[in-house]
Amino acid sequence: MAEDISELGPDIGPERDDATTDMFGGPPQIEPVLGYQVLARKYRPRAFEDLIGQEAMVRTLSNAFASGRIAHAFMLTGVRGVGKTTTARLLARALNFESDAVHRPSIDLSKDGRHCRAIIEGRHMDVLELDAASRTKVDEMRELLDGARYAPVEARYKVYIIDEVHMLSTASFNALLKTLEEPPPHVKFIFATTEIRKVPVTILSRCQRFDLRRVEPDVLVKHLNGICAKEGALVEEEGLSLIARAAEGSVRDALSLLDQAIVQNDGGQATSAGVVRDMLGLADRAATIGLFETIVAGDPAGAITQFRELYSFGADPVQVIGDLLEHAHGAAVSKTLGPAALALPSDQSSRLAAIGSDVSAGSLSRLWQMLLKAHDEIRRAPDPMTATEMAILRLTYAANLPGPEEALKRLRSGETARADAPSSPPQGGGGGARAMGGSGAQSAVAPIAAPVARAMISTFQDVVGLIEERRDITLKLDVERFVRLVDFKPGLITFEPAPGAPNNLTQRLTSRLREWTGDRWMAEIRGGGGETAYERERREEREERAQLEKDPFVAAVLDTFPGAEIVAFRKRTVAPVTLQDEDEEDES
Repeated sequence: MAEDISELGPDIGPERDDATTDMFGGPPQIEPVLGYQVLARKYRPRAFEDLIGQEAMVRTLSNAFASGRIAHAFMLTGVRGVGKTTTARLLARALNFESDAVHRPSIDLSKDGRHCRAIIEGRHMDVLELDAASRTKVDEMRELLDGARYAPVEARYKVYIIDEVHMLSTASFNALLKTLEEPPPHVKFIFATTEIRKVPVTILSRCQRFDLRRVEPDVLVKHLNGICAKEGALVEEEGLSLIARAAEGSVRDALSLLDQAIVQNDGGQATSAGVVRDMLGLADRAATIGLFETIVAGDPAGAITQFRELYSFGADPVQVIGDLLEHAHGAAVSKTLGPAALALPSDQSSRLAAIGSDVSAGSLSRLWQMLLKAHDEIRRAPDPMTATEMAILRLTYAANLPGPEEALKRLRSGETARADAPSSPPQGGGGGARAMGGSGAQSAVAPIAAPVARAMISTFQDVVGLIEERRDITLKLDVERFVRLVDFKPGLITFEPAPGAPNNLTQRLTSRLREWTGDRWMAEIRGGGGETAYERERREEREERAQLEKDPFVAAVLDTFPGAEIVAFRKRTVAPVTLQDEDEEDES
């Protein structure tokens, strides 16, 4: 049957055409398009060196594996997306790593071992990865632990990876406890959780715990830049900073947002920061700094106009208040450490530093507290925009009010305490104290005691005496009951709070002394204090009572009247007799 194809005639072509992939002359076959793999999966770390921001944990594990001190159970905790599950899989590979040259656990995973590929793909029979949410029943946990008695089939260890372990029931934890305390030598447990407080302490005490840290924004931006270079994607640096800030330290969240930002570019152009900002629903940071400046300046109309402009561009009201919180924090930090302490562009950090230099620390702290309360209100309000405008109005009016120290100085100098009030006292029915006289009422400022020089206060008893002199009864009682003095210097009180002390005792004591003396006072909390005045009085009273009960006359009275007890006693003051009195009596 075989014959030369050239003998069949010139019209018969060669047996195979190079232009086709089908031997019968069919069209070229198109390769099937695989599903797109998201960046969070594509760039999942394959070795411990790829974990970013977790250097402390990698160093600890390296030393443990090098010395052979490998724990039988690991607890990995941290916020979502920092690499808990990825670290658990890397640990499973490291525990079972084996190659032609390496026959012991190793964290050097630069080259795949015999079991690495199967563990990565989740098909290794000795590495069981479980979700605690789907195995909460105690019977399922007992069934799982029954298999721990048997040796591994292929690998060195049988590894149990339990994700979100805090979702196990109490009975499941109890069933796990005994095996976890005395596991077979061929079994290793790796737990991961985002709610470490829900894990019983009996479980935690039997595990080696690793707290995976949030990744810092600058580290995250560098990581995103590297991925953009590998993907051939173009995203502006400021846009990457916005993504890193929105991810809140989560690498997975950052990669998911980067995936979304890459597809925002148009015609191969770089994705701008404005596009990323619109994608995230964020307001322009420069614009929110301008809004913060207007609020601090006390301009309600300008602040409302600026907020409405931000809202019209799609800014979320909750996010705007969150930005204002960050600006208040940035202004306070720059006031203390300088603009270099802010991880912001130079123009933005200089603007916040200028606010910090013009506004007192007390005013910034007051703004922070008001913004924090407003943030919670806006999240619960039926109309967030209206709630935000009301919060901005409160902030702008509060910016015109003086702080407590400034108000005190104005009162001492005879001025009115309100910043927006007229310089002369108002006539008629004004608020505050009024002195009636003649045909009308005239407002007057209550007299203020003159400040006490700090040099006149040399002991802690002088402080107590000053509190009593200024008639602050509540503070006097708290100081006598809860202050265990350690050391005293004019301007610095070191003490140990007694149990039950009010949380604001230190702040009240120092602010009152600053108000009364005009100087700065500080309080330091330290252990090793003595007795409080109240404890000393009670001790002396007990000692006197014990001494009194030893008196023969008192003891005889108590024996004569069964059931009698000493309810109270007081010392009798006896006038001393002088020698001169005795001589006069003899002469008489």
